[in-house]
Amino acid sequence: MAKSTTKFFTGFFTIVILAFILLFMGPLYIVNEGNQVVITRFGSIVDTHTEAGLYFKIPFLDQVTTYSKLVLSLDGDEQRIPTKENQFIIVDTTSRWRISDPAKFYQSFTNIDNAYNRLSDIIDSSTRTVITQNRLSEIVRSSNGINEEKNNEVQADDEDTKEIEALVNTNVENELITKGRSVLCKEMLAEANKLVPEYGIELIDILPRQIKYSDELTESVFNRMIKDRNQVAQAYRSRGEGKKAEWLGRLESDKRSISSEAYKKSEEIKGNADAQAASIYASAYNKDPEFYNFWKSMESYKTNLKDYKATYSTNMDYFKYLYNAEGRR
Repeated sequence: MAKSTTKFFTGFFTIVILAFILLFMGPLYIVNEGNQVVITRFGSIVDTHTEAGLYFKIPFLDQVTTYSKLVLSLDGDEQRIPTKENQFIIVDTTSRWRISDPAKFYQSFTNIDNAYNRLSDIIDSSTRTVITQNRLSEIVRSSNGINEEKNNEVQADDEDTKEIEALVNTNVENELITKGRSVLCKEMLAEANKLVPEYGIELIDILPRQIKYSDELTESVFNRMIKDRNQVAQAYRSRGEGKKAEWLGRLESDKRSISSEAYKKSEEIKGNADAQAASIYASAYNKDPEFYNFWKSMESYKTNLKDYKATYSTNMDYFKYLYNAEGRR
């Protein structure tokens, strides 16, 4: 009886200890919300779990690798890439992605760091492929809004501005955008998605974080901007000089016209005055011809003789009123 009891307790404690050891080795594991796991046994995948919960594994044999189900980001390195015009720009991108198939992802990379390296190469390659096939204006702009706004300004302005705009050759500003940066981003994504699904990855988007001109292109762009602004300034100056000449011509024509009209009116007034004076003189002469002759002679003496200090002969009809004692002959 006593031996049976001892064997029972011995067996019971053995079972409890084994159970404790089993629990201590972790036959159960938890998949948290936002995570997914891959179960491997001897290096081979035996199971995957993408839903949160409590799961069982074989201790010592099964290995649990946990990945995030959340959207992850990847910031690329700067790349020096030529555009379709062979103008070099510096581009770095940012991307969003997530693990869509943990089994494929484990077979391809095992860990996140390896995935980052491979995914970065794929994104850089797709970015370079798309940028080299498109013009610079397509990469840095998303629409023709600038051109449309500029056209509206020209339509709302006067004719002079329209003529000036016609003279100015703004190559970059007037380029028609057929795709734009947003479409190119979709093309980059499509190019990258040709490869990433086989790695168990879903690539959500690729966006240029910044686009910078290379050093040699920066100088070229600045020189072109200066040239364009000088061209605009020269167009305004030329138009101003033309307007100045036009207005000066109008001014001179108006001046001649006004002077001619004024001279015509003055001559008419003088003619009328002379006619009126002649009429008055004639009327006065007819009333007393002798007095008229006397008065005119006095006016002539007053005007002419003041400049002469001596008169050597007065035996002239001109002096008939000056040296005649009666004032007449």
